[in-house]
Amino acid sequence: MFQTVELPLWALVLVLAFAAVTFASHFLFPSVRWFFRRRMERAVARLNTRLQRPIEPFRIMRRQDQVTRLVYDPQVMEAVREYARDEAVPPNVAFEKARSYAREIVPGFSTAAYFGFAIKVAQRLSQGLYRVRIGGADAPALREIDPGASVVFVMNHRSNMDYVLITWLASKHSALSYAVGEWARVWPLKALIRAMGAYFIRRRYSNPLYRAILARYVQMSIQQGTTQAIFPEGGLSLTGTVGPAKKGLLHYIVRGFNPHDRMDVVFVPVALNYDRVLEDRVLIEAGLQGIRRFPVRVRVVLGFTLRILWQKLRRRFSHFGYAAVCYGAPLSLREFLTQSPDASTETLAEDLMQRIRAAVPILPVSFAAAALARAGGTATRGQLTREAEALHTQLEAQHAWRHLPGTDPAEALEEGIAALKLRGIVSVEGDNIKAAPGEQDVLGFYAAATLQRCDAPQGLAAPGQLVLDKPALKSEWAT
Repeated sequence: MFQTVELPLWALVLVLAFAAVTFASHFLFPSVRWFFRRRMERAVARLNTRLQRPIEPFRIMRRQDQVTRLVYDPQVMEAVREYARDEAVPPNVAFEKARSYAREIVPGFSTAAYFGFAIKVAQRLSQGLYRVRIGGADAPALREIDPGASVVFVMNHRSNMDYVLITWLASKHSALSYAVGEWARVWPLKALIRAMGAYFIRRRYSNPLYRAILARYVQMSIQQGTTQAIFPEGGLSLTGTVGPAKKGLLHYIVRGFNPHDRMDVVFVPVALNYDRVLEDRVLIEAGLQGIRRFPVRVRVVLGFTLRILWQKLRRRFSHFGYAAVCYGAPLSLREFLTQSPDASTETLAEDLMQRIRAAVPILPVSFAAAALARAGGTATRGQLTREAEALHTQLEAQHAWRHLPGTDPAEALEEGIAALKLRGIVSVEGDNIKAAPGEQDVLGFYAAATLQRCDAPQGLAAPGQLVLDKPALKSEWAT
């Protein structure tokens, strides 16, 4: 037992390596994980004291545990059996396919990445590019949402800046979980987005197994109280209007909801608008071509970013105007199903989209573009001023949320025309103002947000009905 044993050096190194790995995996790593887990739980507890809607335990569950919980869900297991039968594959093959789908969908939320990094970057980027304004956030209906309800922010998709802007503005309320398309599955964006709690959707996957797993993940998140943020349009607006809803995620939420459960689901419509949409010309071109896929040109994005940074370093950068977010009238899913038990998901989707359209904020550029479009694309300054006054009267009668400088429509018109002229969208020749050659589509893109609001149905509880008569709330807008 105590005899000397001779070993080659390579064998000794191998034995020590195996011993080190065993020690690390059985003693060191669990202790380290426990240490950081305890620190994270204490940090989340401190964070929850200042959030209106605390971070749910479901969000900070280990990602692998969430994947396991999802794939062994009874409904998912039933979908696995049906997939194996329909595709004539062994059950273990179907199960591994389900596991791969679950791993792709389930995020790995990190409070440090979300509240320590993402929020600060989102705030700096939003305030660095725009003058940010909020409307309707103090409406009584919003304050009266049951704290125990699961909240779903339902938003129009105007720009990729939407993710950045809403992430920052909602940071005092809760951590949002987004549904993100395939465009974000690129390194290193993929890891960052997943750490922020977003989950990916591959719309080209149409098989029942994938849809069943995605549906169960969404339903489980809702049932656990995770605050969701979805874009029902399914993509960026190519025309500047709030388009019809794609009902996939809404259908999953409704199908998994039981009106007799204690927890309600409350949809909060959110409308966004910008004086300048960063991708405007790309979106317009895609709309003219009738396509939905527009490749990201890395050289163009990099050049644009470097140009902005150079202008900031030389202190010659001017903001892209205003970016505004307006909250609409919330809708309780329990009340909706109680009052309309036979209503379809299509009815719910259209109701939500109408509320979003009614909440779209009116900004100087869209206001001026709408006035010029109504004038036929060309007008004298006096004619355009009269058109702007008539448009302003109509918007005021509809209680639209308007963030326009001053109280005189002519002042808002001048600011909007100046911004459009700076970008070459309109030309000003003496007393005549007209759309620049080849820029009619761009002018229509910005006019659409205001013109669509003018055509919105009456009777919806728009945010303006709640806050326009309270000038004191202006001091509470984000600056």
